[in-house]
Formats: sequence, C-alpha cells, structure tokens
Amino acid sequence: MRPLTIDSLNPAILKVEYAVRGELAIKAEKYRVQLQDKDNHGLPFDRVISSNIGNPQQKGLDQPPITFNRQVAALMEYPALAELAPNAFPKDVIARAKELYAEIGSIGAYSHSQGVPFIRKSVAQFIQERDGYPADPNHIFLTAGASAGVSLLINMLISSPTSGILIPIPQYPLYTATLAQHHGVPIPYYLDESQGWGTSVDSIEAALEKAHKNNVVPKALVIINPGNPTGALLDEATQIKLVHLCEKYSLVLLADEVYQSNLHKPDQHPFTSFKKVVRKLDSHVPLVSFHSISKGVTGECGRRGGYFECVNISEPIIALMYKMVSVGLCPPLAGQIGVDCMIRPPKPGDESYELWKKETDTIHEALRTRTSIMAERLNALPGVSCVDSPGALYLYPQITLSKKAQEAARAAGKEPDAFYALELLDATGICVVPGSGFGQKENEWHYRLTCLCPGVDEYVGKLEKFHLSFIEKWGLE
Repeated sequence: MRPLTIDSLNPAILKVEYAVRGELAIKAEKYRVQLQDKDNHGLPFDRVISSNIGNPQQKGLDQPPITFNRQVAALMEYPALAELAPNAFPKDVIARAKELYAEIGSIGAYSHSQGVPFIRKSVAQFIQERDGYPADPNHIFLTAGASAGVSLLINMLISSPTSGILIPIPQYPLYTATLAQHHGVPIPYYLDESQGWGTSVDSIEAALEKAHKNNVVPKALVIINPGNPTGALLDEATQIKLVHLCEKYSLVLLADEVYQSNLHKPDQHPFTSFKKVVRKLDSHVPLVSFHSISKGVTGECGRRGGYFECVNISEPIIALMYKMVSVGLCPPLAGQIGVDCMIRPPKPGDESYELWKKETDTIHEALRTRTSIMAERLNALPGVSCVDSPGALYLYPQITLSKKAQEAARAAGKEPDAFYALELLDATGICVVPGSGFGQKENEWHYRLTCLCPGVDEYVGKLEKFHLSFIEKWGLE
C-alpha cells in the first residue's frame, strides 16, 4: 500500500496560512501547558496572555457572557428548566425561549439550511431598524460565524485561476487563506497609516491597474469596517466613493461588518452600513454584508453564529447559494439562537433590560478605556507609533527595528516583526500577531494585539518593559 504523504494531498492547502493561530499561538499553548507545573516551569512569567486573537470570553480575559443570552440558551437546551426553576428566569427570558421553541422545536434537530425562517425575519427587522431600508428574509443566510459566509462567497466568485479579490493590507488573514484554498488571486490594496489607516480609492484603482496588467480578473472588493487589524472606521463620504468605484469596475462589494457595535466614540465616529449607503444611492452594486455574534459585546465566538445579507443579487444566484449551504445541512442551532439574542436584545420595560444595559455598557466602557490608555502609552515608547483606533478590538502599532535586529531575525529564518513577537512571548508570556501575518509595506514592521486583556496597567507595563529592553539589546538604528 502506498503511504499517504503531503505530496498526495490537494496542493492548495499547502498555500493556506493563518497567522492568528500560527507559530506564536502554537508556542504560547506549549508555554501554557508548561506553566501547569507551577513549581518547576522555568519560565520568567506565571501566565500566558492571549492577545493574538479577538476571543473575548477566553480564559484569562474578563468579558463575561451576557446574562440574557445565556439564560435563553439554557432554556433552549433544556426547556424543562422553566418548570423546574420558574423563579430562576425573568419573564421575558421565558417568553423568548417559548417563542423560539415554538418555531424551532428541539435544537438537536436540523433547521432550514438557510437558517430558521423566524430568526431570519428578525434579522431583516434588525437591518431595517438600523438602516431605514427594508431587508428580505429570503436574502439572508444564517451561518456558522461570519467566516463560513466569507468562504462561501469567495468560493462562488472564483470562477477561474485568474479570478482575483481586492483585499486591504493589512488584512484579516481569513481572506488570503480562503483565496489560497479556492485557487483565487489576492489583489492587495494598501491602507494609509498616516491617515488613521484610511481607505483610498486611488490605492484601490492602482491595485486594479496592476491586476489587469497581470491578467488577473478582479471580481470583488473586500472592505472590513471597522477594520481588522487596524480598528479604522470609514466615514460615509468614503463609503459613497467605494460604491461608485464598484459600479465603475463591476465589482461585488463584500462588506465585513462584524465589529459594527465595537465603537469607542460613537458620537464622533458612528458606524454606517454599506447596505444603507447602497440603498441611499439607489445603486445596483451587488453587496454581501456579514455580521457575527463573535464580536461586539456578545463575544460568543465558540457558538459559531452569524449571518450575511445579499443586496442586488439575482434570484438564480440566491438559489445557488442555497444549494451550496444545503450541502452542510444547517448552521449550528446554538449559533442561530445567539444571533436572535444579539439582534433582539431586551427592550426598556422588559424585566431583563436593566441588567442587560449595565452589562453591555460596562463592556463598551472597558474596551474604550483600555484602547485609549494602551494607544497613549505605546505612543510614548521610543520607536513606536500607534493609531488610536475608534473601533474593533485591536491596536496595530508600528515598531522601528534596527538593522542589527533585522539581521538577527533573518539569520534565525524569521521576519523581523515575528522575531520581535517571539522574544516578547518568551520574555513576558504575551502572545501577539506580527504584522507580516497581515501584510504591510516593505521595510515596515507592526504587530496586532487585542484590547481585551484585563489589568491594563500590568499588561501594558510588561509591553513597555520588554520594548525598552529589546531596544537596549538591539538598538534603534
């Protein structure tokens, strides 16, 4: 019998890279296991701080689940609890669970492949209330997190090996990984760090011109708003220009809007959906927008819940999407219930409202405060510049690395910012993601870290102490 070897596998998977859970995350997990031997671990720190991924409820972070969401989930898992412990649940929680159970039945059964129709109607209502324009429940697909929807759309759009998708640099590596998996071509366009990681139409048009010269056929434009890893937030004027650009070049607009409720200064920097802009312009641009229960104040990453809405997409294509999702039978029911709780939270006057409001306000304020403090203190370090992001869960500081440090990194077979990040992990237990995993301009170095970690003074203090010792060792020039 011939052995199974790497050479006998699909060559596309060899090109898939996902830095968020790459080398640093793997090493951090080894350290986490090593720390279990409390007396003999031999490490200069007593815990690993997972700042590499936006995972709000991960052990070691302090974002608690929203009580209303978990109570509804508990009753959907075990409806008899409402009778066994009738005083343990608010009346509106019991009513919501009964309403959902009447539509879904047991969550151990398959649902409609596109998602529970009742929940899709609720998502449509949420979108209409947010934007002021109606949404069609039949054009909404519930998914196992936003990632599943992104993968589906990219798979459908890559019609040949010359098909390309415009992606921002820096970008969330889901996009390059999915393009590699489906034999598509990434077409990078660069965000402007000097303008708060702004999105430039000129940069996108330059990328399109280069793609055409390389015989790549651009099919879609990816916009992440608020940005990941940058936290940048688009203003409506820029969004209008981007819609017109999609019209000009016949591009599908893929709007990754999973951080739409992660706003640190909503009065100064509000979120506007691309759905609202497209409808306001009466544009015919094909738009697919994605949302998720993994971010925001919900933070239910492990439940795998999300949705996407299709706008200006024809019925035959919607039918093809349905065919594709039906192969997977249905999205997880726990995730679908999470979506319902996210888009239909308690209202004023409901028994659960005051607690829900207190919990969500506390999460927003903690993230806002940590982001501001971290940006201020990172900017005070020599050789560091950091945009104070108005949204999302991250900061993306640029670091100056000396020629000596770069040479040491190359000798070790590492990108310079990965070399920096590995030394940071070894010294402090803080796991970040190097900018080389997201893409960046030549001879620029960054890293992404979350603003979710508690004990911000201790956390940033470790970053400061390490950075100063790194400079002392390797210099700045």
